[in-house]
Amino acid sequence: MAVTTIPFDAAPFLDDEAAQAEYLSDALATGDAAVVAHALGVLARAQGMTDVARQSGLQRENLYRALSDTGRPELATVLGVIRAMGLKLAAMPAGAP
Repeated sequence: MAVTTIPFDAAPFLDDEAAQAEYLSDALATGDAAVVAHALGVLARAQGMTDVARQSGLQRENLYRALSDTGRPELATVLGVIRAMGLKLAAMPAGAP
């Protein structure tokens, strides 16, 4: 008998700022731009894509496109989305725990 699976959507479980910050931090730690873009898309859906688009100054359709699996968001888009979600980026030495 074949096992049927469905894709997991983390968005419903990311319901507070701490969980969202941890999710984005884990994505950033991979160093993979596609993983980061996907994580931003999940977080935008968790907070409401329309609200994030409005607060970041982007059109909702453009935000969906930029954060899709094939999207390649510009740095300005990434920073605007992160700011709109109430998060911020921070840098630390690569050797830090």
